[in-house]
Amino acid sequence: MANSAQAKKRARQAVKRRAHNMASRSMMRTAIKKVRVALQGKDAEQANTAFTAAQSIIDKLARKGLVHKNAAARYKSRINAQIKSIAA
Repeated sequence: MANSAQAKKRARQAVKRRAHNMASRSMMRTAIKKVRVALQGKDAEQANTAFTAAQSIIDKLARKGLVHKNAAARYKSRINAQIKSIAA
């Protein structure tokens, strides 16, 4: 356990930051799930709308370092390929 005042404060901040990061990551996963549900329903228009929203969330988390930029690009690329395959 932290002994100095500085270490105690850093521990408190870490708890807050972890909760925020978990909420953000959960928001991203939910957005991706919405796209996948629309894809399973073969609804290209709804999938496109959900993808636009998910894309901005994924990019925002990649900028903040919560998701690696290549992982974010991979998520977006794979989802976009699935949307294109349904539309065709």
